[in-house]
Amino acid sequence: MVDKAKKIQQVAELTEAFTNATTVVVANFSALTIKETDQLREAAKKNGAKVKVAKNTLASIASKDTKHSNIIPLFLGQSLVAYSKDPVAAAKTLVEFAKKNEKLSIAGGSFDGQALDKSSVADLASTPTLDQSRAKIVGLLVASAGQIARIVKEPGTQIARVISAHASKASA
Repeated sequence: MVDKAKKIQQVAELTEAFTNATTVVVANFSALTIKETDQLREAAKKNGAKVKVAKNTLASIASKDTKHSNIIPLFLGQSLVAYSKDPVAAAKTLVEFAKKNEKLSIAGGSFDGQALDKSSVADLASTPTLDQSRAKIVGLLVASAGQIARIVKEPGTQIARVISAHASKASA
């Protein structure tokens, strides 16, 4: 049994996590092994999210005074939460894991204070992450810069050929 001081600490940690998170997703699970839970945590870490298994009562208390208080009704049965500052990371982590492992099912979540149902979480998960979006934008900018350089370079090359041809004619 967890003593009162430990429970207070867990609530404080979860409250801080929910306060700083943009997205919180709640999932129900049954009979996840320690190995599977560790795999989920590793996947979350790679995506920039965190996963926490907590007692429903403690998670409810922790979310009560945050913008994510709308997740309280989702804490039924064995629950875990994934949260992240990145708007997509928590949803992406749990949805991808749930596809591979039927022991985990998405209950819903909260995005910046807006309640999300199961299908909304899936839609959010299909959105590119902030890092993926940044990479795409940088790729477009680099490609555009390369095209501009080729366009600017080509007329100069053509002019050089014309001048060279005229110089060859003049010397002949």
